[in-house]
Amino acid sequence: MKLLPDNPIGKEQFLIEHNKLSPVNLQATFALLTQFQEAKKPLLKDKDWSTKLRVPLISWLIMLPHRSPVENKIKEKSKKIVYKNYPRTKF
Repeated sequence: MKLLPDNPIGKEQFLIEHNKLSPVNLQATFALLTQFQEAKKPLLKDKDWSTKLRVPLISWLIMLPHRSPVENKIKEKSKKIVYKNYPRTKF
């Protein structure tokens, strides 16, 4: 999708485009975008979420001390339950 400078996009569309282009560990949620918006108020003076905000968003995501909810969900799904065979005991 080509985004022209005179076509402002909203937060939802930005989130969709960003997640299409990003690897799993750098994908965002709507809540993370809201946190980013609060943390980087000077960058978001108007309601335009242009693609030029992807670089600051990615660097902000990398610097977060915790993992993103998307990454946590994927990690939980990838965990396999490992059953160990313990020796039988005689009673």
